[in-house]
Amino acid sequence: MGEHLIKMPDVGEGIAEAELVEWHVKVGDLVREDAVLAAVMTDKATVEIPSPVDGEVLWLGAEIGDVVAIGSPLIRLKVEGEESASSENSPPEKAAEAPARTGEIEAQADGAVRVPDAIVERQARSTPPQTVERPPAPPVRMHRAPAMRAEGERPIASPAVRLRAREAGADLRQVPGSGPAGRITHEDLDAFLTHGRQVSKAPGLVQNTAVEHIKVIGLRRKIAEKMALAKSRIPHITYVEEVDVTALEDLRSSLNANRRSDRPKLTLLPFLMRAMVKAIAEQPHLNAVYDDDAGIVHQHGGVHIGIATQTGSGLMVPVVKHTEARDLWDCAAELNRLAEAAKSGLASREELSGSTITITSLGAMGGIVTTPVINYPEVAIVGVNKMVVRPVWDGSTFIPRKMMNLSSSFDHRIIDGWDAAVFVQRIKALLETPAMIFVET
Repeated sequence: MGEHLIKMPDVGEGIAEAELVEWHVKVGDLVREDAVLAAVMTDKATVEIPSPVDGEVLWLGAEIGDVVAIGSPLIRLKVEGEESASSENSPPEKAAEAPARTGEIEAQADGAVRVPDAIVERQARSTPPQTVERPPAPPVRMHRAPAMRAEGERPIASPAVRLRAREAGADLRQVPGSGPAGRITHEDLDAFLTHGRQVSKAPGLVQNTAVEHIKVIGLRRKIAEKMALAKSRIPHITYVEEVDVTALEDLRSSLNANRRSDRPKLTLLPFLMRAMVKAIAEQPHLNAVYDDDAGIVHQHGGVHIGIATQTGSGLMVPVVKHTEARDLWDCAAELNRLAEAAKSGLASREELSGSTITITSLGAMGGIVTTPVINYPEVAIVGVNKMVVRPVWDGSTFIPRKMMNLSSSFDHRIIDGWDAAVFVQRIKALLETPAMIFVET
């Protein structure tokens, strides 16, 4: 038998390192060639790492959330053959491995020796009994009957086990762990859910002293970094205006009722996108990104609108490129395609970058007012709040109108308050008289 070392592969585009966001295997697993071993994230693109060979997992070289340099040892497999090999044709590193991952023999306080299961099983499979010569040693003691942890002691378990327990409503403090240092395994949780669940019978309210420590990794960490960068470097100014969208909603309903079968259903966003294109034509300096390190504003001719999209993994911003060259239906179709790609995790790096201005909308949950955070390094973002029917005075009486607020933020280093107000008022005028969106001037 030999060993095969797999290193962090080059994921392209000059990336020097990547964050490990998911393990698909654990020590002791048998894997087949091309099976997915792990997933890493660079910027906002997630890349899966397949196994180049069949083998058994001996060692994992990183924890979830670690940032791993390209070429660093990532995983070691036991494979058929006599010689060790590397996924990059270089000899494997034989540096000391952490006891928690390699399963080193540990001496107990009473003089007994504890041998982890991984070593016992590996030796039983790979070493013929007649060739083993052992010096006299204290008896091996396999600790499979765990004791309950002390009061206030935090249970040790992987994120996957914690997620299962949370979904099942199980308190991990009550689950005995059979792994190293009392670590709770999936088998321990299964046994507890089947036989050992303890249901509190005490009436009334009880204190919940649990504290769960959740590591910020993957897309959530990227979002946190981007938001911190935007708020620390951009002095925001937010301008809020209400818009009467009654006529726009009537037009939208009519277009949807009479649309061709090959056309997508229209939402408010394609109208807003086309209105922004017309407003930007009059104020092109809002369609820009600001390189504050170099002191240069890059003003773009093409209007590339980012659409803030909530996905199961977190917020992503797919980009509708060259909105100035798309009609209403084309905007809607591309918007639908990109949103679906982002939500299914199939959006490419190209589709998630290159925006020059952004729209953010929470739909029916949009609230009355928001203070959108600019998508750094852009200089403007337009926020859509929820639509409600409100009484509006028409000069002689109150009439019901469909009203919606726009909450828009601007980089005050580049955009003056007056320019921000002119931009939003132009969008307001176009949305309130939607026929003007389609008139070429």
